[in-house]
Amino acid sequence: MISLFLPFMVAGSDYKIKGYREENREEQHYLKDQVRLTTYHNRGAFLNIGKKRPAIVCVCSVIFTIITGVIFIITLTCKGRGILKAGLGLLLGGAFSNTYDRIKKGYVVDYLNFPKAPGAIKNVIFNISDFAIIIGSAISVFHS
Repeated sequence: MISLFLPFMVAGSDYKIKGYREENREEQHYLKDQVRLTTYHNRGAFLNIGKKRPAIVCVCSVIFTIITGVIFIITLTCKGRGILKAGLGLLLGGAFSNTYDRIKKGYVVDYLNFPKAPGAIKNVIFNISDFAIIIGSAISVFHS
């Protein structure tokens, strides 16, 4: 049953944080600068891929979100498969939140950075939806 609410919890919490970051853009550092809250407008997809073609990124995002939503709804009607439903719920919540941003604002609000992470990850700015998409995708792939 929690799978049904998971997309709403992900999208709702991310929406609230994004709104807060848009209003309070001052950088904040936590855990001895292991975690940084900032505000970045990503006009492309992950890692700003496609930033010069935001309309294409937006259309692809909408299509992906619709397909994920249909698969999620079909899976909800199946008995069992709780882990798969949870993975798809995370994936759908993240996809919906980022797609909503692209449609409404023309960019996705990213706000979470790990400046002391290894390699190139320290340069990437995420949001909760990004993590939900990554984790939900991994769960869905490994469980199916």
